[in-house]
Amino acid sequence: MPYFIKKILNSGLKKIKNMKKYLMLLGVAFCLTAAANVMDKGKWTGFIGDDHCGTKGNNKEHAACAKSCVKGGKIPVFVVADKVYSISNVKLVENFIGDEVTITGTITNNVLEIETIKNKK
Repeated sequence: MPYFIKKILNSGLKKIKNMKKYLMLLGVAFCLTAAANVMDKGKWTGFIGDDHCGTKGNNKEHAACAKSCVKGGKIPVFVVADKVYSISNVKLVENFIGDEVTITGTITNNVLEIETIKNKK
């Protein structure tokens, strides 16, 4: 095989190896960015329900049931539309069971960390 063909092939292989390194670095950067976006900070309005009833607790008619379930040992949750979020500190919602509330905080992996909570009026 002529020398110039070997040289072209070798330089092409080096470029491919370098490209693989760059693609791997790009993949790592993408994963880190995606992981950072798992955390969602914001403000939401929904109901404090219970983990037994879940999305059924997304209305005012469910208040008595939610209070009964939590009194019976079920865990309070935050229900927004068809999503149910665990609450990191359930003591913060003890006085809001069954209520429609507005919460500011952070949701990470479906767990809500509450900064502020108030009844919606």
